[in-house]
Amino acid sequence: MTEEPAFDELFRLAKKSAVHLEMRDGYMQSDPGYIAWQNRTRGTFRYLDQEARPWLALMREITGRGVAVRRARIVSEPVTDYIRFEHHVTAGNVSAGEQVRWLPRRQASNLALPGNDFWLFDDRLVVFLHFTGDGELSPDGDEERTADTAVIRLCSTAFESVWERAVPHSKFLI
Repeated sequence: MTEEPAFDELFRLAKKSAVHLEMRDGYMQSDPGYIAWQNRTRGTFRYLDQEARPWLALMREITGRGVAVRRARIVSEPVTDYIRFEHHVTAGNVSAGEQVRWLPRRQASNLALPGNDFWLFDDRLVVFLHFTGDGELSPDGDEERTADTAVIRLCSTAFESVWERAVPHSKFLI
């Protein structure tokens, strides 16, 4: 039995694309960076530091070899404080090569969406992410992987539908 690749390794294995759909209004609110931002110590901390944030280094690596990384976020309006924080730090993601778009939740009402956030790699593997009600990673397992073609089709269609309607990060003002 072969061991599944670690989550970050899935990006390194991607040949053409990695797309992410986020549908929650808050994540990981115990994160020290978010807490500092809430306390108005919003200067340059690890989320904006290209060298200190491992995610940004990974995105530079992946997009640098031609893999398209797209992230779409469905958000309620008015946005939560956490979404304000996320919007603030997204400049780092964009400068690292991610394409990011935002869709107000009211514009997603007639879209068929899966029940959980997900990453879709090369239209071949879906990784669902599981969170608790307050946005922390689920202690019962934070991810679920599937290569089921019907699930891949659902997630691909959902992502592309959101992407088509969503506003690029630079134009989504909050």
